[in-house]
Amino acid sequence: MAVVTVSGQPGCRTREVAQLAAQRLGFTHISADRLDALLAEEFGPIVEANSRTWPDMAASILLRLATEAHLVIGVDGAEHFFHNFPALLRIRVVAPENRRIGNIMLDDRLDRPSARESLLRREAEIRRTRKARFGRAAPPPDSFDLIVNAESLDGAHMAAFIESAALHRDLTAHGFLSRAAEAQLQFQIRLRLAKHGIQPRGLASLHRVQFGHPSEEIFANLLDFYRIAWEYEPRSFPIAWDEHGRVLEAFTPDFFLPESNLYVELTTMKQSLVTRKNRKIRLLREIYPHINIQVFYQKDLQDLVLKYGLIQLPAGGAS
Repeated sequence: MAVVTVSGQPGCRTREVAQLAAQRLGFTHISADRLDALLAEEFGPIVEANSRTWPDMAASILLRLATEAHLVIGVDGAEHFFHNFPALLRIRVVAPENRRIGNIMLDDRLDRPSARESLLRREAEIRRTRKARFGRAAPPPDSFDLIVNAESLDGAHMAAFIESAALHRDLTAHGFLSRAAEAQLQFQIRLRLAKHGIQPRGLASLHRVQFGHPSEEIFANLLDFYRIAWEYEPRSFPIAWDEHGRVLEAFTPDFFLPESNLYVELTTMKQSLVTRKNRKIRLLREIYPHINIQVFYQKDLQDLVLKYGLIQLPAGGAS
């Protein structure tokens, strides 16, 4: 298997770097949020984020995933999971405090004092979590193969460095982790977890994206071709409530492009339904003016199809 771990100081936009690196390499990106969801699927409510058992629970899942995909793991502390693996590349992203404060100001729309307070809170939380999980509040520099300074580099540049390092190391030459090797490693992990009464259930697995309409898959393929990181339907925005504050209606854009902080909605449905979609988009823009969203209508998508030689869009509507 090939594994690239990406961690970094708060405010370095590490998630964006990991996503872009995964896109460039053609690997599967495992974010902290995605790993949390897999842990809940595998172990249920027993998972404690700041527990000494957390690394073994996480490693159990990641080892299984490594039998079917090469991974970019954008999880703080993931460099500890794969000791002595030949196809491992461990990345650390750092930056001066002023640069990190500036990033938080832009990303969270905060003034400088509030952004600095947010940074200090995040740093304290990461130190507590690392201390609880791994016994050390901060990672030593020799835990990493490559340390990248984000002071003057954007996510795309850092992802390109990671891709170059991975290709130089020829990580994928080792293939996926064999089932036999996984079973041996899982046995040791299960022994350690059994001491705490924890038993993996074997449920967590990679879930491939199920697109709601063929046009969405075409658009995703186009993004992949240009190595543009994307997420499919990552967030729903409430746009109507009743008198008790209960959500009556929500809108879920089709794609989110993290490196551009842009949501994309595809509208290839028949014209009679476009008015309702436009109403939802208008409400989204009114209620969430800080959200950037771009709408692609049927003609826009057909132009893309013709320009890039993709298959003809089917008749009918996207969600």
